Amino acid sequence: MTRTIFPMEVADISAFAKSLRDQIGKLDHKPSHVEMLNALSKAGGFRNFQHFRSTVRTTDTLQEWSLEAEAPPAPDEARVKKTMRVFDGAARITRWPGKRSQQELCLWFLWSRIPLPETFTERGISALLNTFHLFEDPALLRRDLVDLGLMRRNRDGSDYRRVEKKPPPELELLTQLLGEAMQKAA
Repeated sequence: MTRTIFPMEVADISAFAKSLRDQIGKLDHKPSHVEMLNALSKAGGFRNFQHFRSTVRTTDTLQEWSLEAEAPPAPDEARVKKTMRVFDGAARITRWPGKRSQQELCLWFLWSRIPLPETFTERGISALLNTFHLFEDPALLRRDLVDLGLMRRNRDGSDYRRVEKKPPPELELLTQLLGEAMQKAA
């Protein structure tokens, strides 16, 4: 059986030794392994060994999470290249893709083209969306943008607003590739 190593840092070794001596002195027998672990943990300021162990693991887990959060995820290039097929040379969507992952990336692209502080009527947002696609179904795009949480609307559909969110890493790559395609087409 492999052993997990739990490092322990003690701020004051003298206080640690006194606490450990007092705990062992109260026992009328030689401490068992578990009793010794608990005594060491209590001397270190923890309730018992389990408390010490859970604290160490929690700290390690939090450090791992913060390291992962610092490194941005890499974009899925295959997803972006497949999604590129539905765009023309002017970065307009020619047809609505069948796969949901590609649809979501198209919705993120549309989201990035909607001006942030503006509020739109249903006709206004439909007119804006019509400039970014050729298959003439702005209602589908409006519904999907709202369902994905990228836009908010009033119950009566009178007020549409873009919701600010952190986009997926694929959006930046898609925008870059579409910009390059537009330059080639010009």
